[in-house]
Amino acid sequence: MKRKLLSLTLAAVLALSLTACGGGGSDTTTTDSTDAATTEESTDAAETTETADSGEVANADKPLVWFNRQPSNSSTGELDMTALNFNENTYYVGFDANQGAELQGTMIRDYIEANIDTIDRNGDGVIGYVLAVGDIGHNDSIARTRGVRSALGTAVEVDGAIDSTPVGANTDGSSTHVQDGTLEINGTTYTVRELASQEMKNSAGATWDAATAGNAISTWSASFGDQIDIVASNNDGMGMAMFNGWSKAEGVPTFGYDANSDAVAAIAEGYGGTISQHADVQAYLTLRVLRNALDGVDIDTGIGTADEAGNVLTPDVFTYNEEQRSYYALNVAVTAENYEDFLDSTVVYAPVSNQLDAETHPTKNVWLNIYNAADNFLSATYQPLLQNYDDLLNLNVEYIGGDGQTESNITNRLGNPSQYDAFAINMVKTDNAASYTSLLSQ
Repeated sequence: MKRKLLSLTLAAVLALSLTACGGGGSDTTTTDSTDAATTEESTDAAETTETADSGEVANADKPLVWFNRQPSNSSTGELDMTALNFNENTYYVGFDANQGAELQGTMIRDYIEANIDTIDRNGDGVIGYVLAVGDIGHNDSIARTRGVRSALGTAVEVDGAIDSTPVGANTDGSSTHVQDGTLEINGTTYTVRELASQEMKNSAGATWDAATAGNAISTWSASFGDQIDIVASNNDGMGMAMFNGWSKAEGVPTFGYDANSDAVAAIAEGYGGTISQHADVQAYLTLRVLRNALDGVDIDTGIGTADEAGNVLTPDVFTYNEEQRSYYALNVAVTAENYEDFLDSTVVYAPVSNQLDAETHPTKNVWLNIYNAADNFLSATYQPLLQNYDDLLNLNVEYIGGDGQTESNITNRLGNPSQYDAFAINMVKTDNAASYTSLLSQ
């Protein structure tokens, strides 16, 4: 029986002893390699590489997919190519952050232009917005902040890149991290101002925190009142906290990111819009890349090239960057015009919904973690999709939920990687790839 674990309460037990997933035809139990080697030198080699006699694979050689958080320097955004090239079967799966960020910014600007007669709540000619920043060291969060500022004309460049630093409070428009933008609409010039922004990080260190965003909107609304015409958020979890906490009752449009089911449904109640990062495609790619590596087939099988079951993705929903060893799903704006098509975010993507043959693709065991069990997008959208695809792809996945604060909360539960055939890793911090690869290299 497949085990679906997402319980923090079992962390201590799991840290001491992880048992193998049942029902999988895994060949990766740790055994002596004496049948494959008769000398000390060949025995050492058998412990670190696959041997023809036993079929045993060293953990360092097993397929690995980083997903959702791309290995990178959290200060500069530079990709960690050591982690992305950990072995020949290592890849990243995420989405095109810059394309999605541009879409979000454009969606907000388009809304302002279409609703200019009612959006300036106090009639002062200034369109004021507040911005919930998810994680100042996360590339996706940085991109979304830049996307909003770029589209609204409030961006300031530093060293050739848009400054993504939160401004704190900026009532008078004097912040050095942003500038006042302008929009010319129907012959009238309006000022656009970022009134406030902050990283939504709680006291325990967890980022993208919805509760913190809910508290922030209470503070901002008390400080700025009817100067706030737009609420923007780096994700829907924080966006919905602000929408439910204040902006829904005030009729202030709120814009998020992720197309979580509750946010999409809230568009009917005044939520301004969100961005689908094609989580259905991302979840499929996360497991499909592992499936292909485990089967020893071309990595494009069932992705850009149809497999024997007919699964295939078209170029309008994903791209592959060979140099970065990264698959990126493309984004779609979800607004009042099309939100009904996105109400259930956990439905598998139809073109890749065909069951693989169990004899040709025997069951394999996969260790997969979610960096934060409380993350709305990952727990309510991404994981349910993964759980649908793992059945279709004959993968026996063990799901581990982290606390969103410390890497060790997750790595402590990867105590015996030899029990698994492949790994899918969602780090707490993008800098911390070595915390996992060091375990797999032992």
